Amino acid sequence: MKASVLAETLAVLVILGFSMQPAWADEGYGHAGQQGMGPGMGGHREGTGHYLRHLMRHQKEIGLTAEQVAKLKAIQLDLDRIRIRTEAEVLVADRELAALVEDEKADLSSIEAKVKQSETLEVGLRMAAIKAKRDAAALLTPEQREKEKAEHEKMMREHRMGEMGGGGMRGGGPGGPPTMQSEKGEERRERTQ
Repeated sequence: MKASVLAETLAVLVILGFSMQPAWADEGYGHAGQQGMGPGMGGHREGTGHYLRHLMRHQKEIGLTAEQVAKLKAIQLDLDRIRIRTEAEVLVADRELAALVEDEKADLSSIEAKVKQSETLEVGLRMAAIKAKRDAAALLTPEQREKEKAEHEKMMREHRMGEMGGGGMRGGGPGGPPTMQSEKGEERRERTQ
């Protein structure tokens, strides 16, 4: 009876694992989680991927040297390699787990080992992302850190203003690039006219 309840609980967890997004990759993994993560592998908001892209996007404002930019690109590439490999390993482990759960003859210790394997892979990816973010931050001088912080705050203010005003970043308002939302709105308006 207990084994049956445990097996059913594990089956529900596996199903939820496929439909929910696990806590991925670092202390608040940003859009990097959405830029190439596999199905169901989104993640926390704001983090290493976002931070690295932010540094690269604002390298002139922050005052990064060519050497710093090269090192940041290497950090980003290394993290991408780790992320891609780990995601593939997690997908395989999840499929193997699903097969074990479906197999009534599979013992619970095998199922537990497979669950732990996925968790260990996720922990490894999160730690790699945390290390990458720290390595990137360590490249900056104190002055550059202040400039980066100011650029980030400026971007966040603009983002909030865009959300409140209905234009800007989200709505593709005047002066801003069109977004999928604004393009869909244009299509609807054209159809109703």
